[in-house]
Amino acid sequence: MKQIPQLSAEEAARLVKPGAVMMVGGFGMTGSPVHLLHALAQTDARDLTYIANNIGEPGLGGGRLLRNGQIKKAVGSYFTSNREVVDAALSGAIDYELLPQGSMAEAIRAGGAGIGGFYTPTAAGTVLAEGTETKTLNGRQQVFVAGLRADVALIRARRADAVGNLVYHMTERNFNKAMATAADLVIAEAEEIVPVGALDPDHIHTTGNYVDYLVEAKTTLQELGTSGDVRTLRGKVDEKRMRIARRALAELKAGDVVNLGIGIPTLVADLITSEDGIILHTENGMLGVGPAPEEGGALVYPVNAGKAPVTALPGSSYFDSADSFAMIRGGHIDVAIMGALQVDERGNLANWAVPGKPLLGVGGAMDLASGARRLIITMTHCNRDGGAKLVKQCSLPLTAVSAVDLAITELAVFAFDSEGMRLVELMPGVSLDEARAKTGARFRAS
Repeated sequence: MKQIPQLSAEEAARLVKPGAVMMVGGFGMTGSPVHLLHALAQTDARDLTYIANNIGEPGLGGGRLLRNGQIKKAVGSYFTSNREVVDAALSGAIDYELLPQGSMAEAIRAGGAGIGGFYTPTAAGTVLAEGTETKTLNGRQQVFVAGLRADVALIRARRADAVGNLVYHMTERNFNKAMATAADLVIAEAEEIVPVGALDPDHIHTTGNYVDYLVEAKTTLQELGTSGDVRTLRGKVDEKRMRIARRALAELKAGDVVNLGIGIPTLVADLITSEDGIILHTENGMLGVGPAPEEGGALVYPVNAGKAPVTALPGSSYFDSADSFAMIRGGHIDVAIMGALQVDERGNLANWAVPGKPLLGVGGAMDLASGARRLIITMTHCNRDGGAKLVKQCSLPLTAVSAVDLAITELAVFAFDSEGMRLVELMPGVSLDEARAKTGARFRAS
């Protein structure tokens, strides 16, 4: 079999030409080809179009290219994890295009398979669907998404062999697997390059015919950014939020496959025990998420959608982002629990953007809100200024239309149906009058 040329990171980076459209693997800094990106930051390649879930962290990975002014346009899903990207978008230093995370993953897979595009219910009825082609299919409004291809893909694997076969490590698959198929030139950075025959053919994730060049590079904890050590991501937890999380847990039953969003929903994970029989899914590619480790980072552990290192329970499994969102869109996730900025009487959800701010951080929320069989919202009842989050009609950009099934706050639990919003129960010590006074939406009381 043909041997794949092995280059240094510096030699490989010089293959990326000014003006190139490039795909970059990674979720946060996990599975990111950081050495290739840092080498590229030393070249004169500018006016780059950067297709990725996010642009690294400040000064790290793609964040270094951003600081150098090498990125002309960013296409991705969750840029708000790097404040410098937000500043660049606000100042007009970069152009940007936001895609729901699952739509982006499938667009890359389509581009790699020679498919022009596809229709999806994700983003239907939202600002991201404006100006796009829509159709009603199977009784649902669906949005057309074109396939994505690039001139160059920079990806990362844990192991490679001399003919370019790749093996990824746990949640490092993310976008790497699909991106390897969707570019004219593919450069794979690997922790280790082994001789032909050293990899079990049954365990290979990306076959060598997709790969043009290999670079061997060892990752350090510092190059993993905030995912390098779980202790950097631990925050304080107050009783109000824990009360909401405990009530959300009561809605789950043994056998449920559950996706937890960031914020209050992640607290539910710490309450689940193995005896509960609940299977946690994270959209960056894992089933069977366990609690956070006491210490350690993404060199050893998988990460969740909040980029935090987690443990893997017995029976867990890993897959790439395209397969993960196929599970979501295909109705194979029983429950999604996520936060919200607003929920209105019709069960419309707004949880990703506020007026006057750049639309830079949708992530997987739109896919989950439209694809999960049941959507539970966990949130504080009011904003910091005392304004109601449960409102008559959402004024913020929508995430999904008529998608919410249940909303849980520290004051009450509400259900949504064709007749509107209904009070299910009041939290201990809360009166009906207090709930009505702090709720902007009309609701009927059981």
